[in-house]
Amino acid sequence: MVDVFERSAHKMRSQGMSDTAIAQFEHLYDVWANEEDTSYIHEADVEPITDVPNFHDVYETINHDKAVDAFAKTAFLKLNGGLGTSMGLDYAKSLLPVRRHKARPMRFLDIILGQVDTARTRLGVELPLTFMNSFRTSKDTMDAIAKNHHFVQEDVPIEIVQHVEPKIDLSTGEPVRWSANPDLEWCPPGHGDLYSTLYESGLLTILEERGFRYLFISNSDNLGARPSRTLAQHFENTGAPIMIEVARRTEADRKGGHIVRDRVTGRLMLREMTQVDPRDRGAAMDIHKHPFFNTNNIWVRIDALRRMLDEHGGVLPLPVIRNHKTVDPTDPTSTKVVQLETAMGAAVNLFNGAICVQVDRMRFLPVKTTDDLFIMRSDRFHLTDSYEMEDGDYHFPNVELDKRYYKNIQDFEERFPYGVPSIAAAASFRVEGDWTFGRNVSLFGDARLADSGRPSYVPNGEFVGPQGVEPDEWL
Repeated sequence: MVDVFERSAHKMRSQGMSDTAIAQFEHLYDVWANEEDTSYIHEADVEPITDVPNFHDVYETINHDKAVDAFAKTAFLKLNGGLGTSMGLDYAKSLLPVRRHKARPMRFLDIILGQVDTARTRLGVELPLTFMNSFRTSKDTMDAIAKNHHFVQEDVPIEIVQHVEPKIDLSTGEPVRWSANPDLEWCPPGHGDLYSTLYESGLLTILEERGFRYLFISNSDNLGARPSRTLAQHFENTGAPIMIEVARRTEADRKGGHIVRDRVTGRLMLREMTQVDPRDRGAAMDIHKHPFFNTNNIWVRIDALRRMLDEHGGVLPLPVIRNHKTVDPTDPTSTKVVQLETAMGAAVNLFNGAICVQVDRMRFLPVKTTDDLFIMRSDRFHLTDSYEMEDGDYHFPNVELDKRYYKNIQDFEERFPYGVPSIAAAASFRVEGDWTFGRNVSLFGDARLADSGRPSYVPNGEFVGPQGVEPDEWL
């Protein structure tokens, strides 16, 4: 397979990609080609993580005046490489409006910048913010940041750009060719690429030279992952090289990545569901046996990470995730490919002394689908002047919108022209069929709309409950 890989390496060189990018892809390719069985983390080889310090307990142990000092040594990094293609977006997902605040549409990006600027002003800290963009999100994101006159940052780069790699033709092992759209021949290597991108960019050295010791990393579509001086101080107190924020799993989180302990090494491990042997899926999805999931909010000690990267020449030996797709995701008949990826949280297994901290759902508010976006735009949330997404208890109703009519953002917007209905009194909400909603619609109980077989309309001011749109005489 060495000669076959060289065709991928040649393709990457012809596109001007660096030796580090090629070396990283060679690691992924070698594992995929020669170590198929290593894709599984077997249940018999791990121990559940059940005893994790809780944020509220940690809060009581912190000297909050001193915590500002730890926070002042913290830098902020947001993973921002996604286009939100699962919602039909063709631009950076962080540029999608989440809700309005004082009549202004607020995108993920606006809220992130607001959170950082608020922390800087209130606590008197520098708090540099860097985005890891992809080649697809870089220009749009940087153009939007340039238009925000409140956000100013010098000396620390606002952007690093993650690598790209060829999609591999499953039938040949060679880089796939797709003349209809050559851009589709390429893909990102997953957010585990962060580490080689950091190594190559020199960002860690820049931060160290400016006196920063800690790096807090999170996804740009998780608005709950805001700066925290409490967690910064806790991380400093522990002396740990890396800390992962975890939260309690619910039935909705059964298929998410979770933290386990390697029985042999005693180190923590991130196990994604794609790394679970089919025979182990029942145990892996048991939320009582494995009660915590990975929020992808990660704290790292800059000097420890730099030493680890130097030791491995910038390419960490992370487990490889095989993502089987077609070269054109919208065309199931197009060439079958494999995208080789790594997960950022998997680096926890490389460090002795890695730890977890249990956080509330207020620090995990991701938007992966229009179902999630529906909740974030609803009256369950209030966006404060400090750019915090506030809710009473962060236990949300289960929302299921018919994917035929609501999966893509354009279809979603057309069917909620006046905004999403009130869900304050709803336990759940399920839409089957093609429904468009008028103004001031309210949901209650286990609200449900059945498929009538034709486009339907919920009139202004109506209530929707377990029996659908409630008849007027029942009100």
